[in-house]
Amino acid sequence: LPSTNDRVHQERLKRIGGGKQEQAIMALREIVSVVPRDGESQYMLAVAYAADGQLETAVASVDKALNLGIPQSRFLGGTKTGLEPLRNMKAFQALFADASPLVHGPMLGQNTGTGISIWVRTASACAVKVAIRERGSSKSVGNAADQSHASTDYTAVVRVDGLLANHDYEYTLTLGGERLPEVYKFHTLAAQHQPTKFRVAFGGGAGFVPANEYAWNTIVEQRPDVLMLLGDNTYSDAPEMPEMQHYCYYRRQSRPEFRSLVSQVPVYTIWDDHDFGTNDCQGGPLVEEPYWKIPVWNVFKNNWVNPKYGNGGTQPGCWYDYYVGNVHFIMLDGRTYRDLRPSDESLPTMLGPVQTRWLKRTIKESSGVFTVLVSPVPWVFGAKGNSKDTWNGFKQERNDIFDVVKQSDKSGVLLMSADRHRSDLWKIQREGMYPLYEFNSSRLTNQHVHPEMAAAEFSYNKKQSFGIVEFDTTASDPTVEYRIINIDGKQIHSRQIARSEITYDQKGK
Repeated sequence: LPSTNDRVHQERLKRIGGGKQEQAIMALREIVSVVPRDGESQYMLAVAYAADGQLETAVASVDKALNLGIPQSRFLGGTKTGLEPLRNMKAFQALFADASPLVHGPMLGQNTGTGISIWVRTASACAVKVAIRERGSSKSVGNAADQSHASTDYTAVVRVDGLLANHDYEYTLTLGGERLPEVYKFHTLAAQHQPTKFRVAFGGGAGFVPANEYAWNTIVEQRPDVLMLLGDNTYSDAPEMPEMQHYCYYRRQSRPEFRSLVSQVPVYTIWDDHDFGTNDCQGGPLVEEPYWKIPVWNVFKNNWVNPKYGNGGTQPGCWYDYYVGNVHFIMLDGRTYRDLRPSDESLPTMLGPVQTRWLKRTIKESSGVFTVLVSPVPWVFGAKGNSKDTWNGFKQERNDIFDVVKQSDKSGVLLMSADRHRSDLWKIQREGMYPLYEFNSSRLTNQHVHPEMAAAEFSYNKKQSFGIVEFDTTASDPTVEYRIINIDGKQIHSRQIARSEITYDQKGK
């Protein structure tokens, strides 16, 4: 059924993209005959009819989709909706006469304690202004502006600095000179490198399943300070089809549950195989090959609000690092330069040489009380049987990274990851090192599930779930607690780890 299968409409879009819109129309009509109130099928019918030149029929499907609850933003936002042939039709325009110029967002990111970045997508190119005030006050304490453009898929990122750490704020948007009535809220984090208490929600495996989209509401109820999405954040699986990539992003970003969450909690993301390429893919060593590598990266950049994206245009990717107080997160890109069989017969690499050098330097220079190495795939070798898709296929590279931790005498290192459609706690033992604990979770909304793992410290797959990681570096012995929360808000497992357990004084215990 469409409500529990995220691929039904993507398969139809593939047919449309391949010039087989008549086949798509027949298949979608059949779905509608069985599930007459499926708004997404009406949306896709509109795309199919538009591609087939049946513009009036397409507008009629748009009207039906709206009446069935598909948000207006699905039809207005971005440069690749598939509905572009309808834009100048009066009948289409009449359906959106009262539509907001805000299509997607706002989405928060780069919360440094004294500053915040705010991402939006607008209906057309326009000036974007953000005004921030203390919560409950009418006096503005910060303003900044940017411009959305077609070249960035009508997105803009507005940066506001000069804020107070650990403070409650409200913000409003003015788009194209129109002040929007909505008032949004956020809380600044601790100043960088300062002791703090905060809560991270994290996971991956967020295929679009309408029946499971309430997972984003469940995350809000946990009151996280940070949201980390660790790959397979969409399942486009179509690196050569930009229309599919845009469709998957627009669909998720139009959901009210997701929009509510990201408007108040800063988001940090990396990608994995399904939102970079295809299942278990490798990008290879070259910057511009395959030909789709940079275009896919540009789509990713336009749809998130990360602090950095690899080394930018010279070495595009999605790796970067950031601090929350004195906790250091190092976010890794496991796909863009992955190479299982290097042509020079060197060892397989998941990260590529540029990112590997950056990672080793960043670990050595880290001043975090906790330093968290965040990977899109599991660090533990046994998480996916004998598959080479995890770090199991890159054993020497992983061991080299862990050796840097050991040689630099770096205490307080933790691991996080996604990819497996369940939630686990793993404990990696290495000679001469304290145990490395790995928090893994990647079944935010997915229907598909992977088996629970008896070798893990604990493992859960009964329902969709995510991880909550709570840090307290204000204590004399700082702590981190990992909890698994299912889609209905029930705590399944938990484990608290003191920093004294993951220092070199404790390596033999």
